[in-house]
Amino acid sequence: MSTLTLTLGRPTLADTVFSRSLATDIALVSAGAALTAVMAQVVVPLYPVPITGQTLAVLLVGASLGATRGAISMLLYALLGIVGLPVFSEASSGFGVIAGTTGGYIIGFIFAAGFTGWLAQRDWDKKFLGAALSFLGGTAVTFAFGLTWLAIATGGTFEQVLAWGLYPFIIGGLIKAGIAAAVIPTTWKIATKFSRKQD
Repeated sequence: MSTLTLTLGRPTLADTVFSRSLATDIALVSAGAALTAVMAQVVVPLYPVPITGQTLAVLLVGASLGATRGAISMLLYALLGIVGLPVFSEASSGFGVIAGTTGGYIIGFIFAAGFTGWLAQRDWDKKFLGAALSFLGGTAVTFAFGLTWLAIATGGTFEQVLAWGLYPFIIGGLIKAGIAAAVIPTTWKIATKFSRKQD
């Protein structure tokens, strides 16, 4: 059993599907970062603000991998973008994105995945209501970091920061939390049935 899985304590959805080892942890962390990079390029054109798949990926990765691997996966995602890979939204990259007005959201992804994963390790992700609440909590963590960073970067007032960085994204955040809350418990049911058949 790997160092990463030892720190996890309770098994996650990924542990139900894959055998637990250091190699598996590395593969899952890398896959989580890759999924987030791909989903960051997915845009649903809604008015007044389009919805991207980036934060949905963060929720799914956190819940699937757990607190430690989820947070490390998002840290890897951020580092890949910083060193120049076009993994951020609109295929952007570089430290300038992190230092810019939206950088706080990317930093928030690390903590959101960790928080969502921590709740998943306590079975919040196995039923729709618990999953929905945990994903809304993860979304709130992302906004907490994003809005704080936005306020510092712009020097805007409290109302301005909310208008720029929260209000336009509320509907999208609720939709993504709902999608994740439907996907993860359903996947748990399928994985559990498959695991029983294997036994």
